[in-house]
Amino acid sequence: MSGTLYGIGLGPGDAELMTLKAVRMIRSAKVVAYPALTGGESFARSIAAEFIADGVQEIRIDVPMVVDRAPAQAAYDAAADEISAMLETGLDMVVLCEGDPFFYGSFMYIYARLSGRFAIEVVPGVTSMTASAASLGLPLVARNEVLSVIPGPLEDTELKARIEVADSVVIMKVGRHLGRIRAVIDALGLLERAYYVERASLAQERRMALAEAPDKAPYFSMILITKGADLWL
Repeated sequence: MSGTLYGIGLGPGDAELMTLKAVRMIRSAKVVAYPALTGGESFARSIAAEFIADGVQEIRIDVPMVVDRAPAQAAYDAAADEISAMLETGLDMVVLCEGDPFFYGSFMYIYARLSGRFAIEVVPGVTSMTASAASLGLPLVARNEVLSVIPGPLEDTELKARIEVADSVVIMKVGRHLGRIRAVIDALGLLERAYYVERASLAQERRMALAEAPDKAPYFSMILITKGADLWL
């Protein structure tokens, strides 16, 4: 019989925000796979490091961070082959994923390749979006408000249109796009309602009004906008 694959959401970075189920499954795993930037350390592994037992077999998934999607797709193809070979021996294994596996999570690419062949269970995790809102003390939505989650690389016209129709907005994948995104938000008259958070839940976390944010933002950064704060009262 084939083994079962578990996609484990690790949360935004603070190991204390991992679920009890995630910790239990990582501690009992015999094989652990995780994504890593090519040539760099694995953020996912660093979150779960204290729960990975000695002697566990590890599979590193090197993912190049380039605009062209082909290299990353090839990396996930190779990882799926390696993981499937392990599952076919009957061993269960876990794949670590920052945040939540199905919310911009890298695990979804492994899932897409293997879900028709093997039993897979997904363990959800706390998202950086909710961790950032908690850090800011900023409720995202109330009553019948609509929340939009928008990727920062969108073109200005689409970014503007999507911000305009939402009651609250989370803009992810900010990074090098921060200056351009801030200009769009300012033009909409929403700069005073916009906040910036980077590396949410980590020791290096920074949070501030978007107007005060640095021009250069790291990959792990986001912008939150709320328009209807009066609904919380």
